Amino acid sequence: MPGAAGELKSADGTAIAFDRYGTGPAIVLVQGAFADRRDPMMTAAATALARWFTVYAYDRRGRGDSGDTFPYAVEREIEDLAAVIEAAGGSAMVFGGSSGAALALEAAAVSPAISKVAVWEPPYHVDDSAPPLPSDFAAQLGALIEAGRPGEVVERFMLAADVPQEAVAAMRAMPEWSHAESMARSLVYEAAVLGSSLPEERLATIRQPTLVLNGADSPRWLANAGLAVVEFVPGAVRRVLEDQAHNVAPEALVPELLEFFVTA
Repeated sequence: MPGAAGELKSADGTAIAFDRYGTGPAIVLVQGAFADRRDPMMTAAATALARWFTVYAYDRRGRGDSGDTFPYAVEREIEDLAAVIEAAGGSAMVFGGSSGAALALEAAAVSPAISKVAVWEPPYHVDDSAPPLPSDFAAQLGALIEAGRPGEVVERFMLAADVPQEAVAAMRAMPEWSHAESMARSLVYEAAVLGSSLPEERLATIRQPTLVLNGADSPRWLANAGLAVVEFVPGAVRRVLEDQAHNVAPEALVPELLEFFVTA
């Protein structure tokens, strides 16, 4: 069940909606593409962790009940997360899933208010095992948004995430496709957060305890991305969850997060 709902203002005045669960040290959850704060996986994780922590799940700008302010910049999303942490008492541990993992890492590189960071399969394209990605991917998606072609944005983003073409074609015929199109602009933001290459220099500045999680059944390119993050983040630890793919089960994820946030 959703926690107590609230709203705050980010540095640029954008309204950011959040749910708060439980009591204890603060954890902030950062969702990935196509998700808002009430994504079933995030809700299940928040509910489980709330036995020991105060958990904040928020809608990233441009989705759910949060507002949006143009022009977009990754720095604004870092400020959004900082505002949630401030509301949580000024310091928090952070978990980011998928492209939300990339945002969590970007924030950890600049924010001492983040005390620990755990990430699930940040989808960086680090070698030829990943689907090809143009260097101006975010700009290309943005141009499609301005041209009124959200379906193409969704399709191109899915293909870049290694979803097979035939699977994307099948999804277009499903009722859920309209929801995916409604989140198309946020996919431009995801592409900007991920960039076109691994942010090696910024990762190297992270000093917080860092846990990188991968699924044993995920594609090799995601495993390689996790290995690359561990290579550049000083002291980072990587664990592989057996029988898990990119859509990780909360019951597999939560014990790893609990151990890390309690003991690291």
